[in-house]
Amino acid sequence: MKSLILLLILICCIVTLSVDAEARARQKSAKPKVGAAQKKTADTMPEYLPSATAAANAPLSEAVRVGNMLYLSGQLGFLPGTRNLAPGGIAAETKQTMENIRTVLEKHGSSFDRVVKCTVMLADIKEREAMSEIYITYFAKGRMPARSAFGTSGLAANGRVEIECMATVK
Repeated sequence: MKSLILLLILICCIVTLSVDAEARARQKSAKPKVGAAQKKTADTMPEYLPSATAAANAPLSEAVRVGNMLYLSGQLGFLPGTRNLAPGGIAAETKQTMENIRTVLEKHGSSFDRVVKCTVMLADIKEREAMSEIYITYFAKGRMPARSAFGTSGLAANGRVEIECMATVK
């Protein structure tokens, strides 16, 4: 009888030690290493990228980088270094807007082939097709980013089109 009681006590001790060891292992693996936690935080902290152009005093960032994503502020068809819109209507403004987007993408380590989403705002939704004719020339066939387009009651500087994009970074 004594040996049976000792055997039961021994089994209970073994089970308790095993459960404690498992709990400690789970707790240890759940704690991130300090270096890994710091790296993850650094990867996901927004990096606000101001503009050095004519719009430098605007209350916005030219782009914001979070991890490997780049979020561009809306671009208008301003001629480089000015607050003058490209003359020639929706086609000319769209072309200049896309060139301005190219400049921002390249400045921050991206390109049109890395754009995943665009939002297009038009002063007149009836100009969507004319805008699209220019817009599609900036992307490889079969690799168009997701896109939304809508008409507005007006754009800054009386622009005809404003486009914002999201892209991955190299």
